[in-house]
Amino acid sequence: MAGLRERQKADRSRRIIAAATALFREAGYDATRIEDIAERAEVSAGTAYNYFQTKGEILVAIVSLEVEEVLEAGEAVIREAPADVGEALDRLCAVYFDHSLVYLSKAMWRQAMALSIGAPDTPHGARYTELDARLRDQVCALLDRLRARGLVREDVDTRAVGEMVFNNLNMMFIEFTKSDRGLPALKRDVARQNAPLARMIAVR
Repeated sequence: MAGLRERQKADRSRRIIAAATALFREAGYDATRIEDIAERAEVSAGTAYNYFQTKGEILVAIVSLEVEEVLEAGEAVIREAPADVGEALDRLCAVYFDHSLVYLSKAMWRQAMALSIGAPDTPHGARYTELDARLRDQVCALLDRLRARGLVREDVDTRAVGEMVFNNLNMMFIEFTKSDRGLPALKRDVARQNAPLARMIAVR
């Protein structure tokens, strides 16, 4: 019985998140009410509020869904990383960028970023920061893996370099969400920026 209740709870949560994703894209975040989301998800408004107290919590739940899938795909890149350092970084960045608009539009990303900056001490603000940290740690893990394979110089501080790579790709993604540029241009620019750094840290 407990297992059934958990499955039903998870199903309702997924329906609410799916409904919110569609409505945020169709009507915009500001124009969408939790009551609208509940109606689309075919649950009562009270049920929706039991799962998510604010729209911000729902939006960050969508971000969480996005990032969890990206992290899983990133682990595959680390396990099967190319022998070229620049190519390995490009492949991981491409995984992040290619998946970035699956659940969220650019407008939704901007709203999520604004929430995390404007309310960093709230649960959804803290969750957004945590997800960013996990992506940053994954970039560092890729460089650790490449160094263990003898592809990155032993004297390289992979933590510092990984943080630099992540901070740059994060800033480039922020700029991307504020523009009408497409993903191919974003990936080209980040690859161009990563290239000289990759050459500097690679074993020659």
